[in-house]
Amino acid sequence: MPLLADQINLAPVDGELYLLRGFYPSDLADRYFNLLHQSLHWQSEQLYIYGRWLNVPRLIAWYGDERAVYRYSRVDHTPLPWTAELLALKTAMEAICRQPFNSVLANLYRDGQDSMGCHADDEKELGPNPVIASLSFGESRLLRFRHEQGDRLDMELAHGDLLIMAGALQHHWRHEVPKTRKNKQARINLTFRLIDCG
Repeated sequence: MPLLADQINLAPVDGELYLLRGFYPSDLADRYFNLLHQSLHWQSEQLYIYGRWLNVPRLIAWYGDERAVYRYSRVDHTPLPWTAELLALKTAMEAICRQPFNSVLANLYRDGQDSMGCHADDEKELGPNPVIASLSFGESRLLRFRHEQGDRLDMELAHGDLLIMAGALQHHWRHEVPKTRKNKQARINLTFRLIDCG
């Protein structure tokens, strides 16, 4: 049975993908953007990609339960304690996804030159078919999905939108936030996850 039976699954094959436009209305989305932009512990990082260490073209922050350590690209991310705002958002995400989350990866895209490379969230700590709730605040940005057989799916994620990835999606699709020459202001993306702490 699909995760959200009352929503249209946007993934044409191999997985579940749900987009809830304006999940947070603009006034509340404004409030969250300002609070998160000012209060989260944003930091730059390097990841080991294609055999070398590269600077990540965005700022990140990792929050969660004490044992929710997340490792990707040879880097361990030890969570900072939940803030009140992140806990409130987590509670809302758990209610709509009907499952717990114990961590969140926050990304700050400062302008159109900040980006995220093509990847799948398929680390073993996430389990075989992870549910990931992705919230967007601030400037709209393109999120591009690429299927292993060549299909492509583009969607513009706007202020207050919620995107949910589930099912076998991470096995067959990769996704990215490409750079753009358009004049873009800051965007915050929060991806709530359940990390296996065993």
